[in-house]
Amino acid sequence: MKVLWTKNAIEHLAGIYDYIAVNSPAYAKRMVDKITKRSLQIADMPYSGRKVPEYEADDVRELIEYPYRVIYRIKIGQIDILAVIHGARQLPGDI
Repeated sequence: MKVLWTKNAIEHLAGIYDYIAVNSPAYAKRMVDKITKRSLQIADMPYSGRKVPEYEADDVRELIEYPYRVIYRIKIGQIDILAVIHGARQLPGDI
């Protein structure tokens, strides 16, 4: 299945890189690579992620790439990655 990164999720990924890169550009690249590689799992097994507890929607799921949560929505024929949120942060009311 095709995986698309939303503008919001790309901005989150860039913010993660920028934050980590202040201390270690190499580690920042590794973390972003780990997060983006998880989309391969989603493409092959869309329902492998758990339902997001904060939302009551079957189609909104997440994978954990510690310490981040990769939140995505399953659609017909594609998957949209909606957000990449640090596990300690609260999710917004809607995504």
